[in-house]
Order: sequence, then structure tokens, then C-alpha cells
Amino acid sequence: MARVAAVVLAAGEGSRFGGAKQLRTLPAVLERVVLSGAADELVVVEGAHRLGVAAGQARVVRCENWEAGPGATLRAGLTALSDDVAAAMVILADGPDLDPGAVAFIRESWERDGGDVVAASYAGMRGHPLLLARPAWGSVPDEGLRGLPVRLVPCDRFEIPGDVDRPADLPERLR
Repeated sequence: MARVAAVVLAAGEGSRFGGAKQLRTLPAVLERVVLSGAADELVVVEGAHRLGVAAGQARVVRCENWEAGPGATLRAGLTALSDDVAAAMVILADGPDLDPGAVAFIRESWERDGGDVVAASYAGMRGHPLLLARPAWGSVPDEGLRGLPVRLVPCDRFEIPGDVDRPADLPERLR
């Protein structure tokens, strides 16, 4: 079985939130990635803020040029992965309702059906998590993966990860 890593993108400034929203959302996201059992390696990419991820939870990688865009952040995480990792599960730190089942389901779908970019979809809309196979790692543009062709995997039976942009977007349990 191929090794799959999880790269958690947590480098943003959080300007609409008013600061480091990752400090509120990241623990829940990491817990859910671990619960999924789908990541053989776990990396968190920080940038605008130092996040202080607890030792043993994940390896932290710093992206100095995080302002260049989400692609720069993702490339920093990909570069840090072990040579034997065949694919990276791309996880957003601001999606605290990430369903561990969806993470496992995307990995299983990729192992069964392949694809360079495989993403969860909810009600037909592209979402997260997203898996990026190693052959596509060199094609990550600064603006992120939105422009790359993708194989969508319906994940409607799983909880939508959420997207915390402002304090009001935080789930009640994280306030």
C-alpha cells in the first residue's frame, strides 16, 4: 500500500478573522485527521503566525513566502514529505468540521481508482479534503489547486468541513 501524508495548510494571516484563526481551528482539524487513520505522515505548514503545534501531533514546516498564495504554502509542505510518500492529502486548517470518514474515503478512492488530483464534493461542489498524487506535485501554481483538473468523489454522506473566515463562522464548541 502506498504511503499517504496529510499536509495541513495553516499559513494564512486570518485578516477577515482578525488574527490567527488557526489557533482555534487547528486542534480540531488535527484530531480529525488522526482519527481518519488515512495519514501515514502529518505535516502542518505555518506562515503568518507561529502556531505552537504540540510535539508528537505533527511536524511543523514554516513557509516564509506564505503571502505568495496557497500554492506556495502547499509546496513548502510537499517539499518536507518523505521520499516514499506517493500522495498528499491536502487539508485546510480552517475547516474544523472535517469528517474523518471523508478523509479516509478520499484515500480509498484514490487507491482504488487513481488520479493525480482527487477531491471531495458536496452537493456536486468541489470541496475538501483533496488528494494530490506525487506526479502532480510539480504543477502546483501559487494560486493553489483550483485550476487543475480534478476527479470529484461524492462525499455527501459526510459532514462538510466548514470554512472559518470570521469569528461568527466558528462552530459553537470552538468559541
